[in-house]
Amino acid sequence: MDRLEKAKLFSKVAHEAIGQKRKYTGEPYFNHPLRVMKLVASVLPDDEDAQIVALLHDTVEDTDVTLAFIRDEFGQRVERGVFALTDTPTVEGGPNRKERKKMDRERLSKASGWIQTIKVADMIDNTSTIVENDPKFAKVYLDEKRLLMKVLKDADAGLKEEAEKFINLD
Repeated sequence: MDRLEKAKLFSKVAHEAIGQKRKYTGEPYFNHPLRVMKLVASVLPDDEDAQIVALLHDTVEDTDVTLAFIRDEFGQRVERGVFALTDTPTVEGGPNRKERKKMDRERLSKASGWIQTIKVADMIDNTSTIVENDPKFAKVYLDEKRLLMKVLKDADAGLKEEAEKFINLD
C-alpha cells in the first residue's frame, strides 16, 4: 500500500472509530478530508505530502491520534503540516474563541505556502455547509475566515480566489 492510500485508510478509520459525522449533514466525516485532499491534488498534484496532510488535517484535533504518531507513520514534513493546521484547543479557563482564532492566524501566517493552500481548501469545503445550515454562526465564521485569508499570502492563488467567493457572501 502506498503512503497516500495508507493515509486515506488511516483518516477514515480514525474518524469512524469515534463515530464522527459531519455536523449539519450527518455524512461520514471522512468525506470532508477526502474532498480537501482532492482540492489540494488539483493544484499540488506532485506533492504527496500535501495530499496526505489534507487527509490527516483533522485527526489530531478531533481524535486521539498524536503528532508523534503522525511523524512516525508519515514523516516530519507531514507532522509539521498537521501541526500547523490543528486548531488551538478549547481549554477550560484558556483563551476564548476570538483569542484562539488569532493564535491560529498567527501560526498559519508563518506556514509554508503548501500548508496555507491546504487551509484554503479546508475553508472552501467547510464554508458552504455552514452558510447553508447555520446562518447565525456563519456570520461569525465568515468574519473569522476573512481575517484568516488576509494572512494566507502564500496559498495557491486559484484556490484563494475560489475561497474569496465563498467567504464574501454578505
